[in-house]
Amino acid sequence: MRAAYPDWEGTAKRDGATIAFEVYERVEAPTLLLTQSWQIIHARHWKFMIPYLSRHYRVVTYDPVGNGKSDRIFDRDRYGDRSYLDDALAVLDTTSTSTAIAVGLSRGGGIATMLGAFHSDRIDGVVAIAPTHPWVVPHPGRGAIYAGMFDRVDNPQGWEKYNVHYWRENWADFVGFFFAECCSDPHSTKSWDDTTGWALETEGELIALGREGAPQVAADDIESAVTAMQMPVLIIHGTDDHIISYESSLELQERIPHARLITMDGAGHLPTGRYPVRINNAIKAFADEIYDRTPATLAPVRQRTGHAHRKKALMISSPIGLGHARRDIAICQELRLLHPDLEIDWLAQDPVTRVLTNAGETIHPASTLMSNETTHIESESGEHDLAVFQTLRDMDEIQVANFMICDEVIADGQYDLVIGDESWELDYHLHENPNLKKAAYAWLTDFVGYLPMLQRGEREAFVAADYNAEMIGQIERYGQIRDKAIFVGNPDDIVADRFGPELPYIRDWTEQHYDFAGYVTGFDPVALGDRSELRAELGYDADERICIVAVGGSGVGANLLRRIADLAPVARRAVGHLRFVLSPDPESTRARCQPSPRSYIGRTSTASTAISHVPTSQWCREASRRRWNSPPARCHSSSYPCEIISNRTSTFGLDSTDTAPVDVSTTATSTQTTSPRSSPKRSGGPRPFETSRPTAQPTQQR
Repeated sequence: MRAAYPDWEGTAKRDGATIAFEVYERVEAPTLLLTQSWQIIHARHWKFMIPYLSRHYRVVTYDPVGNGKSDRIFDRDRYGDRSYLDDALAVLDTTSTSTAIAVGLSRGGGIATMLGAFHSDRIDGVVAIAPTHPWVVPHPGRGAIYAGMFDRVDNPQGWEKYNVHYWRENWADFVGFFFAECCSDPHSTKSWDDTTGWALETEGELIALGREGAPQVAADDIESAVTAMQMPVLIIHGTDDHIISYESSLELQERIPHARLITMDGAGHLPTGRYPVRINNAIKAFADEIYDRTPATLAPVRQRTGHAHRKKALMISSPIGLGHARRDIAICQELRLLHPDLEIDWLAQDPVTRVLTNAGETIHPASTLMSNETTHIESESGEHDLAVFQTLRDMDEIQVANFMICDEVIADGQYDLVIGDESWELDYHLHENPNLKKAAYAWLTDFVGYLPMLQRGEREAFVAADYNAEMIGQIERYGQIRDKAIFVGNPDDIVADRFGPELPYIRDWTEQHYDFAGYVTGFDPVALGDRSELRAELGYDADERICIVAVGGSGVGANLLRRIADLAPVARRAVGHLRFVLSPDPESTRARCQPSPRSYIGRTSTASTAISHVPTSQWCREASRRRWNSPPARCHSSSYPCEIISNRTSTFGLDSTDTAPVDVSTTATSTQTTSPRSSPKRSGGPRPFETSRPTAQPTQQR
């Protein structure tokens, strides 16, 4: 799932090729043209920039001829500087764009610079990120390799693979090597996954042809045009770029003396993927200055005057599992008791916003701008399985987009305290950009770290450990970001494993860096009265055997419930009469289950199985009285609050037969010792049940 989708898309026709473009409209706003790069990747490499920039400017992107949705042209004369410029102009013409700021990365930085140099009537400014140009200063020993890239090399190693013959014969290997060099920054595994996937959507023959064509613009003509540039130019370059040396941008700046150079110390070749927040802010600030635009603000819910002394807090609650909403409401209610003058705004997503509305909480209007994480989770779910770790990794562009909103909301709202309950986008990017911290910050979570599933191989084990190492490093470098870190649960909830080879033990590290709050259930079990009274209230006989099945809010609940209902007869044959009560999550009932006109607590006629709309929290209260092995918070953490369903009285039926399709009594026994799992499990607190699924291929869906 993308964080933003175009308002419209189309194609431009030029010189026998179809060029696919996307337009993100913004009424009465100037245009940013995000140019193509080398055709080894397509326009999805702008995925972190588009959602943010398109909230402030009109944005146009396009795929290069040779990749993405554009045509593959196997003609070496179709590739070169003049072709790239004419393709960009064709996109501007087709999208009715009179002028724009040209923004480019790597070869795209060179294209953006030449657009400004040769077509100043169409370009208002240039942002060149790690740009290539005729005056590139090669890395030591690299010049001779580039000069010999058209000669066959026996058994090439390292940069000797930068060779047209090797591309034609060993494209996948070159792609892996090249993007390892591009993604040289620590903890860049996701950038490598993305870029290699995009590169494998084209082929080595086409890329080789693109390098074999004759120069289309003379170097002297380029230098004359570039040195005559008068428009604003911004150059951004990292000092540890393994592809285009940092010194190359110093050479470019010498030819454009008025150009500004932002030096990113220690950054590699793709800062757009590794440091997207910094790039977003730099591009927007540059555009705001060119067009003399006052930065737009996300108006706070309440305007603070000079005489106001009431404290303000912002609660950011994760939508993944509605247990967060229930516990966060309870926390905010307690905060108001302790601080009666405290004003609390919520930045949240659906379905959490539905819960908050019913609870009478104040929802910040910017919540409607957030990219929906729950929808992403559902889009990645199978019938009853979810590769959780990979799904969270694939949510990276959503998290960048949502962080940019969080950052603006916090700045405009002048909050005294920000509370993030598993608001991963805020926590991660604050640690990546500590200068953006604007208020006291409290962090809540009920799991710390990831552990790999052996079935998914060595790559996942490496990546999970790398994610953990990055998190540990962030806390060590910027411990001041979290003013308070709270684990919702107890130390015994945390597994005793290591974060990874040679990394700390998870429980030990967490005890050193967190305070433990115990379980936050939102209710007091002692106040519920006698167990027999509760059973009577729920319609259960005193001696009746009840099996309660609850699913979370991931959108896979209906399929899980159907499977369990089908196996109910097997369970009854093993333990005697057993009444199953299945609790669907709100998304499953809303999207997949049809209401049946049965009583509040009902049974299907054939299998004594019911899907009931009694809140899971009530059954958790029952569990707390029985002192079942699972503590209340684990039962409760993925339930939905009473407010959502307090006025619902119908039961949701699910068909089940007396005869199970297969006898799984022995399988059930073995599953207890080796349950199938598909992705790294969370190391503390509640864990989702997961099943195996094939390892994802490098190519990413667009």
